[in-house]
Amino acid sequence: MESVLAVIVGIGLAASCGFRVFVPLLVTSVAALAGYLELAEGFKWIGTWTAFAAFAVAASLEIAAYYIPWLDNLLDTIASPMGVVAGVILFAASVTELDPFLHWSLAIIAGGGSAGIVQGGTVVTRAVSTTTTGGMANFAVSTLETGAGFIFSVMSIVVPLLALALLLALIGCMYYFGRQVIAKLVSRKDKASP
Repeated sequence: MESVLAVIVGIGLAASCGFRVFVPLLVTSVAALAGYLELAEGFKWIGTWTAFAAFAVAASLEIAAYYIPWLDNLLDTIASPMGVVAGVILFAASVTELDPFLHWSLAIIAGGGSAGIVQGGTVVTRAVSTTTTGGMANFAVSTLETGAGFIFSVMSIVVPLLALALLLALIGCMYYFGRQVIAKLVSRKDKASP
């Protein structure tokens, strides 16, 4: 049962990397330093003061950069693969008692996959925000993404089952609304073309 809970924590932390790459790493570092989260062998470095300082600086820079209008869309291009890699790392770091083959298979599939799904949703949300509001709503989108990154990271460690349920609901909403927006954009394009 403990391994299943660790997998759920790993999925939650990995998915949080889809909102912001360095925020979940920072939260994980704080939780490990506080003794609240045990990290797998080979990932103990995440719970060091040096890693904490590096993640704090990186998270601050990442958060600030998303408030610069042209840079936020550019960062989505870079953050997508970085988020997936961070998701794999956090999943692997938080799951401590699995066979190495299963451990890394799940880290790549569940960790990288959940980070990629959430990151894809944020990329689509920012693209829609940029196209429909000329980027005026991107400030709000960035604030929501940063907040979600912190909230889901903390919840994944403190109340992992609730975090997983909320994450699945959020992914379902992103899928539903994403399909609606894409359908409207395609419909507009079809009406505009002769």
